[in-house]
Parts: sequence; structure tokens; C-alpha cells
Amino acid sequence: MGAQLRVYKRRIRSVTATKKITKAMEMIAASRVVKAQRKVAASTPYATELTRAVTAVGTGSSTKHPLTTEAETATRAAVLLLTSDRGLAGAFNSNAIKAAEKLTARLEAEGREVDTYIVGRRGLAHYNFRERKVVESWSGFTDEPTYADAKKVAGPLIEAIEKDTAEGGVDELHIVYTEFVSMMTQTAIDGRLLPLSLEEVAEEASSKGDEILPLYDFEPSAEDVLDALLPRYVESRIYNAMLQSAASKHAATRRAMKSATDNAGELINTLSRLANAARQAEITQEISEIVGGASALADANAGSDK
Repeated sequence: MGAQLRVYKRRIRSVTATKKITKAMEMIAASRVVKAQRKVAASTPYATELTRAVTAVGTGSSTKHPLTTEAETATRAAVLLLTSDRGLAGAFNSNAIKAAEKLTARLEAEGREVDTYIVGRRGLAHYNFRERKVVESWSGFTDEPTYADAKKVAGPLIEAIEKDTAEGGVDELHIVYTEFVSMMTQTAIDGRLLPLSLEEVAEEASSKGDEILPLYDFEPSAEDVLDALLPRYVESRIYNAMLQSAASKHAATRRAMKSATDNAGELINTLSRLANAARQAEITQEISEIVGGASALADANAGSDK
């Protein structure tokens, strides 16, 4: 019985140490998600207005450009998947990976060859384990991405969209990331970055009360303006998606660590009750042995007196 009590005490110490770690990770994630939220709020207006500007230029010109012109028969598409470098975030990475796989299956069903680009070690490990081709990957900055990181990711994608498909280029650029809705809700979504759908953006802007003027004069030319806006548009959209993904990851980590901390507390209570029961049983056994020994000694003394 004493050995069982020692086992319970050892497990209580182990779970208590784990609870301290998960509680600390929960507090760290909670502080980081607030900072990430602020960055998302700061970057979203710029990305939105830049999209609006690109749409205005595309609507006001008849220039064929990769930014706004869809290929007659799209044969190849690039998919950028945003995951995290670390786990302990519940279903955060698996949901993003599932969304990317679903998008890839849809594009392949439509007759497109898909080139996959991945941000984050978790997504790369998933694809490498299944021996799926990854054109390029990046890692090491998913918790706190910067605009420089977004430019580094956007570079190869811009080169791919500017090339002809015969030379290894792509006709479309899609992105899969986790949108931060609230501290409790994060949704894995996919969207097409290029070519930009002018009709959809115009309808969205009109629904919000904005008006996009259809006629513009361009200097030096509409094509030069679009060439200048293309990298900034892609970079800003990727940067905003990376910030959304980082905020979602921290929120998911906070929720997962809180659940782990609560479970550890419940396990400690259960083990404490079992340890108390074992200690009581040990005490009862010792008392029974003492009483039995005293009774046997009394009987022995009574026999000797006779």
C-alpha cells in the first residue's frame, strides 16, 4: 500500500510541473495574441486600400496585365499555404492543411497543375512525410512575421506569375491561411490573389458604400502603374495573411494550453483523492495490525497466567 501511495505522489508532482508549464505557455500566448491583433488591425486598412487602388487602375484601363487579366485557359496555379513552425495549437495547422488539400484537389479537377509553396515547418513536414512536391518553403518567422518576411515569400511567387506557363510560370496565385475572427474563432480560408477579380472587389466596395471611378489618366502608362502596384499588392496581401495566421496560431495555442492546464488540475484532484484513499487504507491497515498484535499479546499473557 505504501508503494502505491508513492506512485500517486510521484504522478502528482509530475502533473503539477506540467501544469506550471502549460499555464506559462497560456500566459505567453495570451500576451502575443494581443500584439498580433494590433498588427492585423494596423495592416488591414493598407492592404484593403491598395486592393481598391489596383482595382481602380484595372477597371479604368484596358491593358492586359497578370494582375487583372485572367488566362483564357489556365493550366497551372500556385498555392501558398501558411502554417506555423511550432505545434501545441490544437487543430490550427491541420485545418489549414486540409483547406489547402481541398483547394488543390479542386484546381486539379479543373485541369490545372498545382505548384505548392509553404510557410511554416508544420506544413512542410506534412507534405514531406507524404512525399508531395513543394516548390519552395520558408520557416523561422511564423510567430512574429515582418514585412521583410512577406517580401521574401512574395518574390518567387511574383516571378512565377510573370513567367509564361511554358517556362514554368503560373496563371493563378492562391493563398490558404487562417483568418482571425475572434479569440475563440479562427477559420481556415482560401482566396485567389492573382489575377484580381475586378467584379468581385467592385461589388464588395459598392456594398460598403465606396465608389470606384471607372476613368483615369495614367502617366506614364497603365501598364507601368500596374507593374509598380503588382509587387506591393502581393506583398501587402501576404503580409496581412501572415499576421492573421500568427494571431490565429497564438489564440489557438492559448486555448489549447488553457484546456491542458484545466485537465492537469482535474487530474491532480483525482490523484489527490486516490492518494488520500491509499493513505487512509494504509493507516487503517497499520491500526488493524497494531490491534491484532495487542490482542495476540494479551491472549498469550492470559495463557501463561493459567
